[in-house]
Amino acid sequence: MLIYKQDFVKDLEFKLNSTDIHPNSEIKGTILVSYPGRYDGVVVNATILDSNEHIIYKSYNKTKISQNVSRLFINKDVMPEDKTEFTAVINFEPGQEHEVKFRVSIIEQHKEIESQIIFAKYSN
Repeated sequence: MLIYKQDFVKDLEFKLNSTDIHPNSEIKGTILVSYPGRYDGVVVNATILDSNEHIIYKSYNKTKISQNVSRLFINKDVMPEDKTEFTAVINFEPGQEHEVKFRVSIIEQHKEIESQIIFAKYSN
């Protein structure tokens, strides 16, 4: 039996409101999981390339995050209809343009099941 690429349904869909990010502008991400198996949640990692600076996660599903975290884990139990949204911000003034790598992964029993990467541009 031949299986064609269009027959595969992605288990993870990740979108950003914009891939052109500026200092103190709100970053909004939307994650939709259609993984048919059991999973624990999703994790969001962001790296600002050529920089020691960090992204600051502000909320997920309209729940404020009270402390700075370097990676954001969102439990499946707080993802109605297997969907979640998060907000974040980058505060530093860039001296140059930076590439920001966002990586979202489905996690099941401490293992990564699937991931998706989006690159964005960070500048003044």
